[in-house]
Amino acid sequence: MNGPLFPSGIWSAAPTPFTADLEIDRASAKRMVAHHLAQGVAGLMIAGTTGEGPWLDASQLDSLTRTVVEHAAGRCCVALQVTDNSPRRVLDRIATAQARGVDLAVVAPPFLMMNASSARLLSHYREIVRQSPLPVGFYDRGANGPCPLAEPHRLELLAEPNLRIVKDSSANADARATYLRARVGRPDLVLLNGDEFHCVEYLHAGYDGLLLGGGVFNARLAARILAEMRRGNRPEAERWQARMTDLMHRVYGGPTIECWLTGLKELLVQMGLFSTTANLLDYPLTETCRRQVAAAVQGTDGMGFRDDLLSSPG
Repeated sequence: MNGPLFPSGIWSAAPTPFTADLEIDRASAKRMVAHHLAQGVAGLMIAGTTGEGPWLDASQLDSLTRTVVEHAAGRCCVALQVTDNSPRRVLDRIATAQARGVDLAVVAPPFLMMNASSARLLSHYREIVRQSPLPVGFYDRGANGPCPLAEPHRLELLAEPNLRIVKDSSANADARATYLRARVGRPDLVLLNGDEFHCVEYLHAGYDGLLLGGGVFNARLAARILAEMRRGNRPEAERWQARMTDLMHRVYGGPTIECWLTGLKELLVQMGLFSTTANLLDYPLTETCRRQVAAAVQGTDGMGFRDDLLSSPG
């Protein structure tokens, strides 16, 4: 991607397709990229949480990165999560990502941080952002990180000019307020909501777009939410949010998200995008979830979700 700014709009935190023996399924990855492009996404984040990035080995990560960059071919932004426990290891990953043609490096809280504190976490991020040869995105996982950044430290991080995008999955109103406050002085900072069950709330607050773990199947619905919010029609956006939430509950195994990753991969198999449901996290797949996924894909659910899943965005 050329230019100093990254696009807002709809981004997808893409899942990773595997063969039955847990190698990267390059043919499925190619189909997945093509599907995303047909849905009009602005960016793909690979090797994130939905993409099982923390569990990929170096060979798998390299194969996935090469394949996605090759088939995206500059038609959307490609972001790679590069999180690790030390800045040096993260910077090594960023150097490799740059060589592979990745546009944006995304950092999240380290998987393990001894003697964790807000000040140490800021130092970790700042070293990465300042030395990275690629622009950096920050993935805020909220309570799932080793410790939260205190507001003064969060503002210091957001002032770093090489930090270009925030994926906010914190589900924290105070963090959201801080991001919006920081953006006042940094209009180039792109704020993307990662909480796909509360898109309207974040867009109403002033976020630029959505970076969704279900983007591979809900991008069309998310685009309708975004379009209605940009028109100032919140009630209609809420209607599309309710529809998207209904679909996500069917795919993820209900409100408890019992089949989070396996339901998603089952859907992609039934849509003809993935060849297997193989994953590294061993989530269950209930028969109820399988039936609901099949009904959505086959158009027998009485809701018309098939058009949302398989059509290009309106």
